[in-house]
Amino acid sequence: MNQTPPAEPEIEPPIKILAVDDDPQIIAMLKSAITAFGFQCDTAADGVEALAKAQEEKFAIVLTDLTMPRMDGMTLLRELKNLYPRLDVIVITGYAENFSYTDVIKAGACDFIAKPFNIDELEAKLRRALREQDLVRKLEHISMCDSLTGLHNRRGFEVKLREEIARGQRQNYPVFLAIIDMDKFKSYNDQHGHQAGDEALKSLGRLLLSHTRDKVDWCCRQGGDEFAIILPYASDEQARAVCRRILEQYRLNPFGETTLSIGLARFVGSPQNNLEEDIDNFVRRADEAMYRAKKTGGDRICFDDSLPTD
Repeated sequence: MNQTPPAEPEIEPPIKILAVDDDPQIIAMLKSAITAFGFQCDTAADGVEALAKAQEEKFAIVLTDLTMPRMDGMTLLRELKNLYPRLDVIVITGYAENFSYTDVIKAGACDFIAKPFNIDELEAKLRRALREQDLVRKLEHISMCDSLTGLHNRRGFEVKLREEIARGQRQNYPVFLAIIDMDKFKSYNDQHGHQAGDEALKSLGRLLLSHTRDKVDWCCRQGGDEFAIILPYASDEQARAVCRRILEQYRLNPFGETTLSIGLARFVGSPQNNLEEDIDNFVRRADEAMYRAKKTGGDRICFDDSLPTD
């Protein structure tokens, strides 16, 4: 299993845009123009059809008229923002319509185009929305990335942990958490200097990545010499095996007298708790297992009670 550090996110082609209008001529013009801009375009004749398509496929932008049968553009906008708060919606509005620019922006639209519009304006507004999406992704990446190791930082860990647990609950698959601490790191850092200590931390980060699954498992640096691995879609034995391989590989090339203490737990939901309480308990149990490993001499793995004993 080989994994690379989290890459800087980009808008991945093909970029898909959903155009919504009940006028076949306008839809034909929009599709032709959007395709000419280099994007993929799907279409819908009203808000009901658009909402169904948005729930089946991921679109970068929804471009919608306001006045349509069955579900108008303003209702569609509100429904989309309720379901997908980060989805960009651009509203096409006529001067004679009952909604103002302020109305559509307050409802969650990222921009609007007044009728009649020209193709250059349409392209400019679409590309501006896409640039802003890319900028947001890059800023989020920076905010969730540990600058030393390239792994996810503590914020990234918290985001990914909640995402995987929520997905695991929906799709009924297990999620494991390994907390890893480098024993005697402070002594090594004091003796060899901070630069050597940083190299030890970076090396451990690379080791974790090399023994986990790319874009499935999530390796994180919690801070200092503490790391974490989120392991979804794994059996008890697979999660244990990952921890054993990491421990055994580290023993072959340790930094000075440093060793690893690893605690492993499986997420267990409780009907008495809300999800946040269950997540907090999950992290606490993995942390306590790691501290048991450390207190009993380090250089070992301890399993939480959620896992059967060997």
